[in-house]
Amino acid sequence: MSVKSITIKQIKSAIGRHDSHHACLKGLGIRRMHQTVTVAATPENLGMINKISYLLKIED
Repeated sequence: MSVKSITIKQIKSAIGRHDSHHACLKGLGIRRMHQTVTVAATPENLGMINKISYLLKIED
């Protein structure tokens, strides 16, 4: 069984955002603007991506 992965990129700044949105970025492993990371498509990660979707670009 292979785990599907999603590639995401931060396209907007997190300055002035809620603390929980900063925590979502940290949980997804994003540290800086325009950084691209690949994460597993688990329900936990999908929830974080959905919460901060306005900061991200999803690259399949």
